Amino acid sequence: MSIGGMYLAVINAVGFGIFGYDKWCAVHHQWRVPEKTLIAAALLGGSVGAYAGMKVFRHKTRHPKFSVGLPVILAAQCAAAVMLRFL
Repeated sequence: MSIGGMYLAVINAVGFGIFGYDKWCAVHHQWRVPEKTLIAAALLGGSVGAYAGMKVFRHKTRHPKFSVGLPVILAAQCAAAVMLRFL
């Protein structure tokens, strides 16, 4: 696996884990993960993991910033990957 592939695997696992951790914190009335951190994980390449975490943990699904924003980030990253592949 290339360095880029390893990076994407790690950042997506982190994005997924952050959503799970934030959901756990919400249920247990603990300090929460800032929304900026959740979005940053997606923007840094972890959009697949963040989106999967949102769906699996049913967390932040009613917030347009996440229910619309994460799929937009994911689509933009997929488009960028396709463009880079063919350049």
